[in-house]
Amino acid sequence: MAGPGRRSARERLLETADRLFYREGIHAVGIDRILEESGVAKGSLYYNFDGKDELVREYLMRQHDRWVAAIDARTAAETDPHDRILAVFEALGQIFVEPGFAGCAFHHAGIPQPGSTEELAEKKFRAWLHELFAVPVEQGGYRNPGRLVSQLVQLYDGANIAASAAEPDPTAAEAARATAEVLLAAAKPG
Repeated sequence: MAGPGRRSARERLLETADRLFYREGIHAVGIDRILEESGVAKGSLYYNFDGKDELVREYLMRQHDRWVAAIDARTAAETDPHDRILAVFEALGQIFVEPGFAGCAFHHAGIPQPGSTEELAEKKFRAWLHELFAVPVEQGGYRNPGRLVSQLVQLYDGANIAASAAEPDPTAAEAARATAEVLLAAAKPG
């Protein structure tokens, strides 16, 4: 157990994994490097996690939870479906300018192997992302809801890619928001 002011081995492992996996990629960083940089013994790693797969799963879930919290914080006050959808892109704009932003952790993870930890975590993330748009699209009574949700998800993904490219586009979220507004107007009920 960690004493006052001392982070536990689990916390140090997760913080180190967050930093290294996010910056360098899941497959580029080995367990030995995580152990070295976290200052944690190998026995403590296996006491806290079954191995790298579980550490990767925890990393991806933590990243997912951070994005959900940031987006929920921006969209929670919006009761109008139209405004709630646009607020998602405004939240992305806030995320994109955070120090150290390097893109979506799920995009960094690459194409997951079937049944892998990455695939399971990405499926959870993708379900959340579709639901993020599907609920207000349904509440707003928009025409062609499935198509509209798909278009909004593509805008979200595209903004993430543009904001974290080799030459990042700091206006990616703003451009995605403007495009979303056009899509919403075109799909407006009635």
